[in-house]
Amino acid sequence: MSNLKDVLGTEADDLLGHECALSKDMFHLPGGDVVNRIFAASDRNPQVLRSLEQLYGHGRLGGSGYLSILPVDQGIEHSAAASFTKNPVYFDPQGIVDLAIEGGCNAVASTFGVLGMLSRTHAHRIPFIVKINHNELMTSPNSYDQVMFGTIDQAWNMGAVAVGATIYFGSPGSRRQIVEVAEAFAYAHERGLATILWCYLRSDDFKVGGEDYHGAADLTGQANHLGVTIQADIIKQKLPDRTHGYVALNDNSSYGKYDANMYDIGGSEHPIDLCRWQVANCYMGRAGLINSGGASGKNDLAQAVRTAVINKRAGGSGMISGRKAFQKPMAEGVELLNAIQDVYLDNTVTVA
Repeated sequence: MSNLKDVLGTEADDLLGHECALSKDMFHLPGGDVVNRIFAASDRNPQVLRSLEQLYGHGRLGGSGYLSILPVDQGIEHSAAASFTKNPVYFDPQGIVDLAIEGGCNAVASTFGVLGMLSRTHAHRIPFIVKINHNELMTSPNSYDQVMFGTIDQAWNMGAVAVGATIYFGSPGSRRQIVEVAEAFAYAHERGLATILWCYLRSDDFKVGGEDYHGAADLTGQANHLGVTIQADIIKQKLPDRTHGYVALNDNSSYGKYDANMYDIGGSEHPIDLCRWQVANCYMGRAGLINSGGASGKNDLAQAVRTAVINKRAGGSGMISGRKAFQKPMAEGVELLNAIQDVYLDNTVTVA
C-alpha cells in the first residue's frame, strides 16, 4: 500500500479513501465465480461459458474475476508507422504475442492478420481476441467509420476464444455498425465465442462551447448500455473525465433523453463516481467494464495504475492497455502491465 501511495502521489488518499454515493451493494462485483454466478443464468451456451472461463482464468489475474488484456490493433487504426516506429519489434506479430505472454495478460487482442499468423503455435498458449472491424484511415478524406475485416468463422478457425468490435456511437454510420456488430455477436455466441465491444463516441456534436464531452460519464454510460443490449459480454470504454454531457448537448438543441436527477443519484464528479456510472450502465456490473489505458506519454506507469485503481474501486473488471505497454522496450512494457495487475491483486484496494 505504501508503494501504491507513492505511485498515486497527491491523489492517493482521495482515490483510496473515496466512498461512492451509489452503493456497491447494488452491483454484481468481480470475483473468481463471475462466469458461473452471472453468465450461467443467461442464454449463453456452454461453449461461450467455457470461452469466458478461459479469458478469466488465464495469466496473473487468472481466477480473480479481473482482466488484463493487451490490445494491439493500432497498425490499422493509427497506421503501422505511427504506432510501431518507436519500437519496430512490434511490426512483427511475434513481438505482440510475446509481450502479452511475458506480461502475464489474460488475453491478447489484435487483428485477423496478426493473430492468424501465429495461431498454430500460440492460440493454445494465451487466449486470442480477434478484432473483427476497424476504422481504416487510408480513404481520403479520413472519416470515422468501422468496416468488417473478416468473419466470425475465421476467428473460430484460428482458435480464438472471443471477438472484439467497435461501434462509434453518434457517428453517421453508427446505426449500420450497430446492426453489423449485433449480427456478428449473435453468430459469435452460436460458435461459442465471447464478445467484447469497444463502446466509443464519435461526433463533432459532442464538442460544445469549447468543451469536449466524448469522455462524459452520462454519454459513455449510455453507449455502454447500448453495448450490453446487443449482448456484449464485456464492455471496453475510455475512463470518464466529466459528466453533464446531455445537459450540454441540450443547451441549444434537443438531444436524447435524460433525467436531471441522475446527476444526484450518480454522485459527484469524482473520478470513481464517474466510472461507477459507467459500470451501472453495464447492467450493474453483470457485463464487465474494462477501461482503456490511453495514449503513451509521460508518467505512463503512474497513469496506468491510477486508471486501474479508479476502475477497481468503481466496481469495474479490469484494464485493456496497449500503447502505454508496446511503445516502449519490452521489459518496461512488462513492468507496466504487471503494475496494473498488481492493483487488482492488492486486497487492500477495495470496491468503494
